[in-house]
Amino acid sequence: MPNLRRIPRTVRRRPPDSQRQDVARTEPQVAELELGGVRWLNIEAPTAVETAYLAEHFDFHELDLEDVLSTRQRPKIDEYDEYLFMVLHLPRFDKSIGRLNAAELNVFVGPDYVITLPNHPLKPVGRLFTRLSNNTELREEYFSKGSGYLLYEILSESFDYCFPILDKIGFKLDRLQNAIWDERSEDVARDISNVKQEVIAYRKIIKPERSTLRLLERARTRYLSEDLEVYFDDIVDSAERIWDQLDNYKEVVEALEQTNETVIAHKQNDILRLLTIFTVILLPPTLIAGIYGMNVPLPFQTSHHAFWIIEGGTLLLAVAMLSFFRRQRWL
Repeated sequence: MPNLRRIPRTVRRRPPDSQRQDVARTEPQVAELELGGVRWLNIEAPTAVETAYLAEHFDFHELDLEDVLSTRQRPKIDEYDEYLFMVLHLPRFDKSIGRLNAAELNVFVGPDYVITLPNHPLKPVGRLFTRLSNNTELREEYFSKGSGYLLYEILSESFDYCFPILDKIGFKLDRLQNAIWDERSEDVARDISNVKQEVIAYRKIIKPERSTLRLLERARTRYLSEDLEVYFDDIVDSAERIWDQLDNYKEVVEALEQTNETVIAHKQNDILRLLTIFTVILLPPTLIAGIYGMNVPLPFQTSHHAFWIIEGGTLLLAVAMLSFFRRQRWL
């Protein structure tokens, strides 16, 4: 059994981003909740100071602690006799670049503890931790069923947070369906490209989670008993619903892209058709002007009414051509 040394039951909260100083940490920043012998430690954006703290108080494998600090870990589950280590990726909107990125959530689960270590502050995890801190009854409900059930609630809250992000993408797609005919095609093409990138990024995040969650569903340990299989199956179902919705969005965005390209092609064809008609209408006056510009004897060149006769004939010819184009429904 891991070496769980007694530590103070104080909750250390990280200061807001605006109050943080870009200096190296000298003390571990660990937020902790405890009830009935079950503990939840939440460490946001862990550094070497926090991993050293974990190495001092728990018997975790050194490679797992290295994985906590790594930023290029794929989702996985490592099972040991005394604990379970898992790496998951969750969608996180990065406001600094305006894109959807993957946030890594590292989790240690033992018989009487859960340790969450997101590499970036995750709203669902932080929100659940705050809610349990302020609600003793809810904390007792979650903690009394063991660390496995507490892990389920953390993961359930995290994957439930994915659906509002999906709803925002769906809203953007609905708006684009109307914008294709109402707005400039170039602007719509840019918006479609942005949504397409979000869908692709989201699929890259969720795809490896599906197999990882299935491994978690089949885990057989003291703290993830068979009684919890139905709960983790619910998380697998959530991940599958997210994936199915992303598949639908992928088809929709590809259809919108093709439709917008068709609209752009039609508009370009309309422009070319109009330019061609103007060119054809201007061709006879240009030809007549060229002929009468030659230094040779021509009809009406000595008449005082030659200019008006030629202009009138040219105008009648243009009207006749326009009438012909209209009958052919080219205009």
